[in-house]
Amino acid sequence: MKKTIWLALTLALLSLPLAGLAESISVYNWGDYIEPQVLEIFEQETGIEVIYETFETNEDMYAKIAMGGSSYDVIIPSDYMVERMIQEGLLQKINWDNIPNIANIDPRFLHESYDPDAAYSVPYTWGTMGILYNTQMVDEAPTSWQTLMDETYTMDMLMLNSPRDTLGIALIMCGHDINSTDPADLEDAKNLLIEQKPMVLAYVVDEVKDKMIAGEASVALVWSGDATFCMSESDELDYVVPQEGSNIFYDSICIPANARNVSGAEKFIDFLCRADIAAMNYEYVGYAIPNTAAIELLGEEEYNASPVNNPPQEVLDKCQVFQYLGEDTRLYDQVWTEVISEF
Repeated sequence: MKKTIWLALTLALLSLPLAGLAESISVYNWGDYIEPQVLEIFEQETGIEVIYETFETNEDMYAKIAMGGSSYDVIIPSDYMVERMIQEGLLQKINWDNIPNIANIDPRFLHESYDPDAAYSVPYTWGTMGILYNTQMVDEAPTSWQTLMDETYTMDMLMLNSPRDTLGIALIMCGHDINSTDPADLEDAKNLLIEQKPMVLAYVVDEVKDKMIAGEASVALVWSGDATFCMSESDELDYVVPQEGSNIFYDSICIPANARNVSGAEKFIDFLCRADIAAMNYEYVGYAIPNTAAIELLGEEEYNASPVNNPPQEVLDKCQVFQYLGEDTRLYDQVWTEVISEF
């Protein structure tokens, strides 16, 4: 199903008179992580207003929820953060009777290690972390993470302003486990990133897309969905998961323990799992989706053609999921502060 069909669907729905928005839900999501018209369609169909806010990292989102000063009905954290929030009682179990479209989710994405009982989270997207590079600005296509230590790219590379992601890749570059809590391993990762720092043009999150599309840097550490978007905007960009392995991540939809409108949250989650909405969302967001019904609408052959969103099994076999590290999270925070200070 092509974008013209989604446009027709959107225009038809948005032409309907809007019923009085008698209730609302508050949604907290990553930047550029939902098709804006999806929110409008939900409001049109349900009469529920969506109050929408964004965050840049899992840690930013967690801090706001954990402090208790803000109440959200729907949040979309990553795997290790889902695990942490379950352990700390910050999420509530989902009543699956109210999410019939869960039937559209591929069972292989349920019961992951971060939510083994599939009680607190609904899979939203998944992807990998790798190197986005400008084919016209690099001498050779990168194959190793050591590209990010190549002085050729001094002040010509972008790194993620995200402690877990960037430290995880540094750990891999040092030959350590991506979830290591050994202080000596983290010291190695810290020293490597401090050595790299003079080469880094900027630590970014959402800004990486505009900068890479504009040709402001040659290489960047990115998530695969952002790479997909950038590659759709520029033929000069390509993406690789380096040979040493990487992170594979799963972002999920959850309901915080202090949600004020659980019923509205359940309706929103079920709506996002609907095949046509998930397909429409995919075409905007660019990240791989676990929704088999949506993939059928998109066309399996076309969907599976992208090696960025659907890497071969030999690549996935070298990727690891981030785990919640408990008290050792503080060690990561301390190390990251030392890396990023005075940048």
